[in-house]
Amino acid sequence: QMQLVESGGGLVQAGGSLRVSCAASGRTFSSYTMGWFRQPPGKEREFVAAIMWSGGEPYYADSVKDRFTISRDNAKNTVYLQMNSLKPEDTALYYCAATGYRGAMSTTTRGYPYWGQGTQVTVSS
Repeated sequence: QMQLVESGGGLVQAGGSLRVSCAASGRTFSSYTMGWFRQPPGKEREFVAAIMWSGGEPYYADSVKDRFTISRDNAKNTVYLQMNSLKPEDTALYYCAATGYRGAMSTTTRGYPYWGQGTQVTVSS
């Protein structure tokens, strides 16, 4: 079992930046593809970004491309999401997720059996 704990959420003004982190434990972090999802108020959970266990280019939702950056530090068992040029529509509960062992990149929640509890990001206008 893999445990995921998000941190770093908060309140920020539109145009500002925020970095959220996700600390993993319980498994060999470097062998897991990691993803970030978000759930805006009253809406379904949606894909934000993912980074493969094996390296290579990360993948982003069109809505965050060129504004958000996903990265990972395997030595610290942590994945990050740097969010710049934030907009009010980025307000959501942000979740970290992990695939199965050496899992393929996925943009759907079904591709990720492991989930954190989420961290709230609120962007004021």
